[in-house]
Amino acid sequence: MPDATATEDAIAPLYSRVMLKISGEALMGDQGYGLHPPTVERIAREIKSVHDLGVEICLVIGGGNIFRGLQGSAQGMERTTADYMGMLATVMNALAMQSALEQLGIFTRVISAITMNEVAEPYIRRRAIRHLEKKRVCIFAAGTGNPYFTTDTAATLRASEMDCEAIFKGTKVDGVYDKDPVKHADAKRYDKVTYDEVLAQHLGVMDASAIALARENSLPIIVFSLDEPGGFKGILSGRGTYTRVS
Repeated sequence: MPDATATEDAIAPLYSRVMLKISGEALMGDQGYGLHPPTVERIAREIKSVHDLGVEICLVIGGGNIFRGLQGSAQGMERTTADYMGMLATVMNALAMQSALEQLGIFTRVISAITMNEVAEPYIRRRAIRHLEKKRVCIFAAGTGNPYFTTDTAATLRASEMDCEAIFKGTKVDGVYDKDPVKHADAKRYDKVTYDEVLAQHLGVMDASAIALARENSLPIIVFSLDEPGGFKGILSGRGTYTRVS
């Protein structure tokens, strides 16, 4: 009898190059702030399991576990300064994930939209594509390098520039719902939803500019639970629970 695990691993992944977008809060674990190293390591293992399938991976991580520009602005800080501080927070998260991935034997590059040569490469599209071709995980940090744009928009922009076939949005729930499933037991999960429905119904998948950019480039968004062990790899292999925005 053939080994079931070997059979599963032999399944060709549905995509060859993807963008994984996760929030900074996903790195907090059960803490209320900052980085939780065991959680970072767990997510790194999820990424490794997909990398082992031969999939080329781009990664964008938010900075909300350290500093969120909009919150700083709401408390009286000048918006541009607050947003730049948020961008720097994403670099810290990128370096933490780089360390976790490289401890697992995965070669990575942190690529920053803000020049800081001592800790990250500057963003050069052709160089980044070459890293992906060499099977290095590219972690894009510092958003787009501009204030007033979220890391959701940065992820969609980089995914478009890198010719990714899909954006994977890792969240705490297993897809897109018509209302908050944590607060409402009767919340309905969508298997598929269109870009226009996301915008019209304010479903909160990503901000409006990110959704519009994905729509313009026909870039599907796969929303899934990052807390589900093996969920990322499962979806790449055609299994699992998720919502597809297209």
